[in-house]
Parts: sequence; C-alpha cells; structure tokens
Amino acid sequence: MLALGSSLGTQFLDSFKFMANNTGHLLHDTLSTLALSGAALGVALAVTLPPAVWLGHVHRGSGFAIRIANLGRALPELGLIAIFLALLGLGFLNVMVALVIVGIPPILANTFTAVDGVDPEAVDAARGMGMTERGIVFKVELPLALPLMFAGIRTASLFIIGASPLAAIAGGGGLGEIIVNQASYGFDGVLAAALWIAALALLVQGLLALLQKALTPKGLKVRARATGERAPRIDVGVADAERIAGIEAPAA
Repeated sequence: MLALGSSLGTQFLDSFKFMANNTGHLLHDTLSTLALSGAALGVALAVTLPPAVWLGHVHRGSGFAIRIANLGRALPELGLIAIFLALLGLGFLNVMVALVIVGIPPILANTFTAVDGVDPEAVDAARGMGMTERGIVFKVELPLALPLMFAGIRTASLFIIGASPLAAIAGGGGLGEIIVNQASYGFDGVLAAALWIAALALLVQGLLALLQKALTPKGLKVRARATGERAPRIDVGVADAERIAGIEAPAA
C-alpha cells in the first residue's frame, strides 16, 4: 500500500511537470474545449429556454418537461456521438449536437420549475395593474425565477464540460485528445489534462455564479440579506415583485 501511494504521489507530481513542459499545448486544447462547450451550451439555451419559460408561465407541460429531462439523463454521451457519426460524420458538429442533448435536461427542468413556481400573488398583482402577458414574463416571472434557472444552467455547463473529452473519439478536438491518447502522452499527460478539465469546470462555475449575482434583481438580494437566506427564493411576495419589476402601486 505504501508503494502504491508513493507511486500515485509521484505520478501526480509528474502531471504538474507535464503541465509546465506542455503549457502551450494544454492552452490550445483548452480553448478548443471552451469553444465546443460554449457552442453546445449556447445552442442548448436557445433551444430550451423559450419553450420552458412559456410552459412554466401557462403552468402546463410538467409531465412533458419531466419526461424530456429524465430521457436526456438516461442517454449515454458516447452512444449519442456514435449515433451522430452516421448522420454528421466526424468533427465538431457531431460532438456539439451530442453535448447539446446532454445540456438540455437540467436547463429544461429548472427553468420550467422556476417559472411555474413563482408566487401567484405576484403574477396576479402585475396582471391587475394592466401588464401584458409578455410584460409579466419578462418583468416579474423571469427576475423572480432567475436563481433557480441559473442553477440549471450551471449544472448543464458541468455536464457539458465533463462530457467534452469524448469529443476526441469523434475528431472534435480539445483536451480529450490527450486523455484518450495515453500511449503518446503517458499517464502524467492524461492526469494533467483531466486536472485541467476539472479546473475549467470550476472556473466556468465561478464565472456563472458571478453572472448570476450581477443579473439577480436588487430586490431579491435585499430580501436574501434581510432574511439571512443563502440564496434568494422564488416565493417572493407581491410588494417585492412590484419593487423588482419597477411597478408602482396606484395611489389610493
């Protein structure tokens, strides 16, 4: 056991030597991974957010959202890439489509749940003040649903980045080319690339957390600080909803 522990410790240190000696290569592959993951997340958001927000707004389609989310989680990433090889061939597009499917379930489930779960009193207050359905969605429901929506986006980004090394199998490039090619790069190279993938996932999570903080309405932040909540909730009262949406109640 001591010998095994010593060997693993040596290999771990060797991975940092590999990073120092191959920084340029790792940075190039990291940019490729970021491009692939960013494109997949962007397409997943564009495809999923509009229907999920609308279904949550009209309070319909919960069964559909749950089935799609469960189906997406059950599909293996490698199997998806293999299927799309016959349709799209080798390359960036094949892997990106597979990663889009990986990213859709958490975005769909969280966005639907967030919008569907907004306090009905806040929505009724906005509707009573004459706001259109579109205005209710964009000025009331989306701001209040933002924290839970971002949780789904952050989860989707983790899934996508975690599955991105499989891109190397289908010619998609990125850090996966080092991970799947131990014969050329050695175990220290494989471990170094895996550590970079983990660090990249943590970095993206941190950036998304900062973006979430910047986009969260001031009213929700004030409420969270006042109540000592770690994260703002979506069951916000009518007065908070009016303040967040910038609505002033009519004078008595």
